[in-house]
Amino acid sequence: MKKIFGGIGSFLQMPVGVILTATAVWHGVLLGLGIRFNYFASGIVFLIDLAVASYLLDRLIYFFSQFVLPIQNPKDRREIYARVKIFDSGSRGPTLFVKNGRVIEHEGEAGKRGAGVVVLDTASALVLRTDTEIRDTVGPGIKFTRANEYIAGSVDLRAQWQFIGPLASDQPFLNPVPIGSPKNYNESYGRRQQTAGLTRDGFEVFPTISIKFSVKRPREKTASESGVNSQYGFDALSVRNAITREVVRLNTADNTKARMDWNKLPAHLVVNLWREYVRKFKLEDLFTSAEVSGLQTIEGMINKRMRESHVVALDDTGSPTGEWVESLERRQLELRGLEIMEVRIHNIMFEPSVEEQMIQQWSAEWMNAAKKEENFLKEKESLIETASRDEASKRFARLASEKFGGKVTLPQQNPFKTLQLLIQPLKEFILKESNASSDMEAELRKLDEIWKWLLEHSADNANRSGK
Repeated sequence: MKKIFGGIGSFLQMPVGVILTATAVWHGVLLGLGIRFNYFASGIVFLIDLAVASYLLDRLIYFFSQFVLPIQNPKDRREIYARVKIFDSGSRGPTLFVKNGRVIEHEGEAGKRGAGVVVLDTASALVLRTDTEIRDTVGPGIKFTRANEYIAGSVDLRAQWQFIGPLASDQPFLNPVPIGSPKNYNESYGRRQQTAGLTRDGFEVFPTISIKFSVKRPREKTASESGVNSQYGFDALSVRNAITREVVRLNTADNTKARMDWNKLPAHLVVNLWREYVRKFKLEDLFTSAEVSGLQTIEGMINKRMRESHVVALDDTGSPTGEWVESLERRQLELRGLEIMEVRIHNIMFEPSVEEQMIQQWSAEWMNAAKKEENFLKEKESLIETASRDEASKRFARLASEKFGGKVTLPQQNPFKTLQLLIQPLKEFILKESNASSDMEAELRKLDEIWKWLLEHSADNANRSGK
């Protein structure tokens, strides 16, 4: 009954229902009052009223429908008029609004297959299709859809940051089995496994990775089909590729296939590269204090693989090989109409036992290195000491023989005179190089005593020779 009365009420709200009801009531009053009227004339008047009311309704719909949406040309006016006219009928299509790449709709709107309308903000774009073909790529503005067209997918044209891996607030190792909150533990464990990777020495690490990406933008910004210029840029081919070129990921657990959304591909590629490169480094190499640590090298290589067509390959120890190879990840992004602006790796986590094991390993290695360094220093000290002794002997010989060089002399008859010639250069050198230290003064006193003794004996020897 409710449905029947609802249908009657809807009919009475229409111009035909209003005119028919008014005509019936008017003629009922005339019959009740016994006033005679001409049925043929009343029928003609009824038909004229219907025609005039229908025409006025049609023109009013055409006039007011222009203010429903910001349209500017006669073609769009005809399109919106046609959709407003059949809005209450069951044959109309969906009326949708796309904001920041998300389709906003009333319940049941997406299931309609008649002619409809889609309004997109400046940060949105989409692809329309039918059950058998891809139809059109739509940018910001207004798009009037045809019968059986529906949205195949939509994208956000803005640059987006995506974060994967454990959060800074996660403490998966301090409280591995929380009591009473298995859901939180499972979520934390799931985030940790998103970026889990093994180092070359077998340690498992879990970083937080942030990725900035977007649908590829055109070099020059152009207006969309609706005449809207988006500040984010709209490239129809990139949007079409991002939505229609599917990436299928195999689920190894049950051998099923899952379609990967366009905004999941950058994270998928980055994580695979992270796991590829982290296997080339030991855990301690990731945090070395050299000019470029292993972690900085990995981050730099990932950014190059995402933005450059060719990169230098690394060997199994993380050292450049000098060979230039093609970046397949960059190629995949181009095929999907995407681009990655920046990749950052931070907040590295690993189990506390790993840290203890590293400390023990570093302690053992430090002791070995310290012993090797001690032996090396001892050997070096011994070599320096021997070399210094030899150099001192050579220098002493040069100083001592200074008075005997340069010309040939006859042998001295007085041996004390010969000793004087040997000691004199040594005394002069000590006086010249002396820094007024107590040791040097003592040596000088000894040389003075020897010099006096030589003078006395030299004189005695000369007197004996004279006699």
